[in-house]
Amino acid sequence: MRQTWRWFGPHDLTSIDDVTQAGAAGIVSALHHVPNGVVWTPEEIGRRHQEIATRRDGSPSGLTWDVVESLPVTEDMKKQKGDWRQHIENYKVSMRNLAASGLEVICYNFMPVLDWTRTDLRWNLPNGGSCMRFDINDFAAFDLHVLERSGAGADYTNAIVDEAGRRFGALDDAGKKTLARNVTMGLPGSTESMTLDDVRAHLAEYGAISRERLRANFVDFLEAVVPTAEELGVRLCCHPDDPPFALLGLPRVMSTEADYKCIMDAVESPSNGMTFCTGSLGVRPDNDLPGIIDRLGHKVHFVHLRNVKRDNDDVVGSFFESEHLGGDVDMVAVIAAIVREENRRKAAGRSDHAIPMRPDHGQDILDDLGRRSQPGYPTIGRLKGLAELRGVMAAFEHASLGLNSTAASV
Repeated sequence: MRQTWRWFGPHDLTSIDDVTQAGAAGIVSALHHVPNGVVWTPEEIGRRHQEIATRRDGSPSGLTWDVVESLPVTEDMKKQKGDWRQHIENYKVSMRNLAASGLEVICYNFMPVLDWTRTDLRWNLPNGGSCMRFDINDFAAFDLHVLERSGAGADYTNAIVDEAGRRFGALDDAGKKTLARNVTMGLPGSTESMTLDDVRAHLAEYGAISRERLRANFVDFLEAVVPTAEELGVRLCCHPDDPPFALLGLPRVMSTEADYKCIMDAVESPSNGMTFCTGSLGVRPDNDLPGIIDRLGHKVHFVHLRNVKRDNDDVVGSFFESEHLGGDVDMVAVIAAIVREENRRKAAGRSDHAIPMRPDHGQDILDDLGRRSQPGYPTIGRLKGLAELRGVMAAFEHASLGLNSTAASV
């Protein structure tokens, strides 16, 4: 795998100098300052390339911009409302500009309203560190008592409704504001967080959109942009829902292997693939992660490696982001499956046999605790994760082990 690192731009507390010392070979980035739906111009794209290629002292970093994460699909595009057709045309222009600069892999997602959702961005761990957590009871407290969504009680068990009421009752005004801010934070690095009124307005518009309709809108989006991606040699890869189950009564369409197969079969193309995120998919105990790689690996264009620890084996439940080798995801088996897929690609002569990966998220430890970086993206925590993952990859990729015997049996 090609080891990459997510970087949010010049304001990221992890510098390009830090990334070079971490040993990553490439950068995953996006133009977060450009409003969603607006064309990414050659000038802005070129500026980001230059920022990545240069250290503080002006010397070359040796790093390249390898993956775009993310080129946003707007809410209008998902709902097929407002300026959605123009947004699609702008999306294709942005793809052309990115491809002209040498970029071939573009990650995106199709989650309605809330791109990723956590209830606690700095949950205290027994070892003194912190991490991100999703607690279904706290989320229900937000849904029922902060957002006050009509009919929300029907989406939870009686036990969750009761516990949500107890927890909300224990919050002071500051706690209520913190919970609301955590849930509505939006994409990492994005400047477009939402107010409660924004969320309510989106929910009202999504009220008439079923899961089947959202999936049909997704297929329409792909039918519009995939031919351009094919022409440009660009590989589009959709990130799974995070968490991979319905929230706020909204439909979600990329939570399971069956969801991915449906979408990739609907628009069959080498340019229509998946971002394989072990953390998002691993929240569901019914997702067989190594099996997904074995069956759909030929369509995996980008890999996020992170781990989660579930409170129980409920499909819809609570979890926290664990150490990379310490959660419910069998990371060793997953990496073995990815290395097998890379070897299949190499044997088939595919130019994309080295799949870009990044250590996704990380726990705040040591100096991270006082740095207050982008939630989920601490410098030291990710460095620790990359080191752990790198060790597993090095073992499976070592010639003396023989992939077809040792790794294949894991």
